[in-house]
Amino acid sequence: MSEVIFNHLRNVPLFKGLTDVELQSIVDISYTREYIAKSFVFMQGESLDRVFFIHSGKIKIHINDLSGKEQIVSIPQAEEMFPHVGLFLKGTFPAHAEVIKAAKLIVLPIADFELILIKHPELCIKLFKFLSEKIVDLQARLIEQTLHNSYDKITMLLRRLCKSNGIPLNSNQFKITTHFTNRELANMIGTSRETVNRTINQLRKKEVISMDTEGFFIINLDKLENELY
Repeated sequence: MSEVIFNHLRNVPLFKGLTDVELQSIVDISYTREYIAKSFVFMQGESLDRVFFIHSGKIKIHINDLSGKEQIVSIPQAEEMFPHVGLFLKGTFPAHAEVIKAAKLIVLPIADFELILIKHPELCIKLFKFLSEKIVDLQARLIEQTLHNSYDKITMLLRRLCKSNGIPLNSNQFKITTHFTNRELANMIGTSRETVNRTINQLRKKEVISMDTEGFFIINLDKLENELY
């Protein structure tokens, strides 16, 4: 199993540049856990003592307001550490992590991970850059929520998903490699499923969005940008 963890973590951008010996020190404190669909990896408010990387499957990070309405924070990718808080700071998980598709996760206990970070300053710098990018992303999302209408919010969300959950097909087109329902897209920006459905249909008529044979979104990024500016 340690070989499986090693081969996966060596492709994580956060750990690229580490020697095999340095990476092995991280593998030595790691273990895997498997989760069935609709189970929870952690719940909001639980003691935050570990971080995760996705080996396989699909996870959504979300919070619920007092009325029970869901707000999706993110759909983390295999190369991305989640949650993004908790290192060098005692606290609780800030949201729920729910399994959408049966998953195998690589788990790193925070206390042990912190000791490795202290020994490797270059890894700390990479981590700080990673967290800084998340802060910039959150600031951009806040601006989207306060200054733009629903059509713009959905268009900006699709542009963001090209980066976080997409792969380039050519200089203009991106394939969103995660299947998102209109309800999930709506829950990411606090709008209704009907509004998302209407906007997606408008974008498809304008040939901004299409779908491949597997049902994945294909985004023409140039045309998408033109919808914004």
